[in-house]
Formats: sequence, structure tokens, C-alpha cells
Amino acid sequence: MNLSILEKFKLYTIPLLHPKALRMFLFGFTAGLPLLLIFSTLSVWLLKSGVERSTITLFSWVGFAYSFKFIWTPLVDNIKLPFIHKLGHRRSWLLLSQLMIIASLIFISFTDPKITLIYTVIGAVCIAFSSATQDITVDAFRIESAPKKLQGALSSMYLAGYRIAMIVSGAGSLWIASFLGADTYNQHVWQTVYQIMSLFMLSGIITIFFTEEPKIKRNITKNNNEKIRFFISFLFGLSGFILCHIYFKNIFANKEPIIIFFNEFLKIISCLTTFAVIIFILIKINFINSQAAKNAYAKPILEFTNRYGSSAIAILLLIALYRISDVVLGVMANIFYLEKGFSVSQIATYSKFFGTIATIIGGIIGGLFAVNVGTIRSLFIGALLSLIGNLLFSWLAISQANTNILAFVITIDNIASGFAGATFVVYLSSLTSIKFTATQYALFSSIMLFIPKLIAGYSGTISTFFGYPLFFIFTASLGIPVLLLIILVGKITKIRSRF
Repeated sequence: MNLSILEKFKLYTIPLLHPKALRMFLFGFTAGLPLLLIFSTLSVWLLKSGVERSTITLFSWVGFAYSFKFIWTPLVDNIKLPFIHKLGHRRSWLLLSQLMIIASLIFISFTDPKITLIYTVIGAVCIAFSSATQDITVDAFRIESAPKKLQGALSSMYLAGYRIAMIVSGAGSLWIASFLGADTYNQHVWQTVYQIMSLFMLSGIITIFFTEEPKIKRNITKNNNEKIRFFISFLFGLSGFILCHIYFKNIFANKEPIIIFFNEFLKIISCLTTFAVIIFILIKINFINSQAAKNAYAKPILEFTNRYGSSAIAILLLIALYRISDVVLGVMANIFYLEKGFSVSQIATYSKFFGTIATIIGGIIGGLFAVNVGTIRSLFIGALLSLIGNLLFSWLAISQANTNILAFVITIDNIASGFAGATFVVYLSSLTSIKFTATQYALFSSIMLFIPKLIAGYSGTISTFFGYPLFFIFTASLGIPVLLLIILVGKITKIRSRF
């Protein structure tokens, strides 16, 4: 049956008003609020406090909490929380994670990176860990609370809430900072900003008490000993990672940017190796039960590989690289705007306000395309638009500091980002089995962020070496392999496509 464009539009928009979709909008808001507070907004705070560019971009590594969240996902999936478990499994974990975010935001507000940078780092890590835990629960809640026919609507509303939260934590926080006098560094300005942002998290807590628990039967074992040991093992491994990073001695003393980059690359490889060795030793001494580890982590992976067979590798590679150009550029965006000569209030207006509105528009268009055109083709369009958006930043880099050019580039780039993001969420949801909802989705989203965040941590060094115009061309070129992968995945899988 052929439907008119208006009829298709009605079929898509009516589910957006479903109560579950509206509640998902509010959960999307609480999920999106912490993100910019530990990335772009934090980068402005750090730059104003006098922290070096290369150090600021290394702060993007706190995002590894999102990349490694699959490690503690079995705890979130299986451990029943004391005292608040009567709310239901997912709702109780949502409440805990949101309270943790509020506490972490208040903690970081009392730090001063100009004097005690390490406490700011600890605060950012706590926010990222709490936010990643919330993401695990919200993603599982979204997939479990509605049938597949509503997933597109829930994903779109989730992303809309997420992006509006980014207006609040991005443009809103910078507007407040600018109003309070952020152009001259004052720690009390940023203390007020982060404490105000913590109040917005209360919207998620209120929503929890007006939300039903998903009707999914759970076989939660009473013995949580093994799961707690998994988490302790992760903390041991993370401690080894951090200590290795602190005490790693550079092999080459040369201060050239390319040598610094090479030293940093060896450092991160050494840190990851240290993490892996610690986990291996803990398994060997039976601190971690190998069979329990296999049940927690191997079963969800095996279910996915059995379902997709030989095409699983290509799909995982696509997941790992799809958002790479956006993430690598995004870490440098605010630093670039400031060094280009734009003020904090201009960044708030054009990048964080109008830019985020453009992202929401792009997300709605991306959702419509995913439903009516096909997921694979929409993924391709999103990746192509992202590549073009990154190239436009090169034009901005060689132009005068003109707000009209800034507005145009940000609008195109954010529409592309919103389009790609909405399509990608629908795609990841379609790959997830209801039997392993939280673990599989957490694994997919962790894979999605690991490589981009790893490279993004060096974006300050790369941009210093090449200069901004070539740096943005470099980020655009990262999207070319993604386009080729999408074509490959579209051919070798049974996912509906119109290639």
C-alpha cells in the first residue's frame, strides 16, 4: 500500500506523543545534561583557568567511562539495590545514578583547576561514571518498555530531550557564566554554574516516580559476590591504568609535536596493557571466577555473533568508527572558537543554543529517514553530511572571525550530527536482543566511543602540529572509511536497505 507523504508523517509523529515517548524525552534530558559539563563547558572553564590546550583535550579521556561501561553493566543488570529496590529494578538504578550525578556536580563545583587540577579531574571522572551508569539503565529501560514499532519514536524523543539538555548545559551554562563575569577568571562563577546545573537533574528524579517499571521477568541471583568481584577487579585495573599514566616515562625527550604524540601513544598502549594484565592475574588467582565471567560477558557477545555470523565483524567495525569524525572534532570545537576570537557569550548563542536546535531538527529528520527510507541508507547520508560539516570548519578556520560564517557552519554541522545520531540510535537498538538488553547495548555504545575518544585525547597535539585547517580536513577524512563500511554492511547483512 502506497502512502502519501502526509500519511507517512502522521504515522511517524503520532507515536511521538505516546506517554512512554514523552517520559523518554525527560530521561533523555537527564542523560544529556552531564555530557557537556565534562567536555565542552569544562574545556572553557579549564582554558579560562590557564590550563594548556593539550592537557584540556586529554580531559576527553574521562569519556572512557562511557567506553568501559559494559564492564559494570552486569552489576546494573543483576544486582538488586537495597532500600530502594521496591521501585523496580530499572527505576531504582535510575534513581541511584541520578543522585550520584547530582553529588558529583556539586563536588566538582567546589574545585579550582587553577590550584588543584587533580580534584577537578576526580570530579569529572565521577560525573562520567555516574552518567555512564545512568545511560546503561536508560538505554535498557527504553528498549524494554516498548515494542519495536515504538522504538523509533522513543529514540527520537530521547534524543530530543538529550539535545535540549545540551542547550541547557552548553549554552545555558555559558550564558550564566558570561552573565556572572566569565571573561575574567573567577572560580565562584563556575561554582555557581555547576550547582545550578545540578538542580536540573531533579526533573529526572521526579519522572521516575511517574514511570512504570518495564514488565520484564528477571532471574536475579541472590548471590552478588561474583558481580561485586567483577567491579572490584575493574577498579584494580583502572587504578593500574591511572598509575601507569602518571609514572610512565617518555622514551624520547624531543619536544616536537609528532614525538610528543608518539610518546603519548606508547603511554596509552602501556596503560591498556597494564589494565589487561591486572585482570588476567585476578582471573588466574581465582579472584574472578572464569565461568561466571563467561556467563556475564561471553553469552551476550556469542548471542550477537551467532545471530549475525560472519557479518558481525563488519557491523562491530562500523559501530566503532561511525561517530569518529564528530567526536574528534567536538573535543576541539570550544577551544577553536575561543582561540579564533569569539567570546563566551557568542559561543553560547551560536554553538550551544542555535547549534543544538539544529541538532534536534537534524535528529527529527534522521528519525523520519530511518523509518521511511531505510536504516542503512540513512546511516550513509548521516556519515556523508558529517564529513561535509567537518570540511566547513576548515573554511571557518581560514576565514575572519565572522559570526555569520560561524552560524552557517555550526548549523550545517549540527544538522548533520543530529541526523547521524538519531539514525545510529535506531540502528543500535535494532541490533540488540531483548534477552541481553543492557549488556549488548552498553557493549555497542562502548565500542562506538572507545576509538574516537582515544584519538580525541590527542586532538590538541594534532591540531598544534598541523594547524586548524588541516586538522579539520583530517577529521573529515576519518569519515571516508565509514562510508565504505556502510556500503559493505548494507550488502552483507539482511538489514533492509535501498542500495
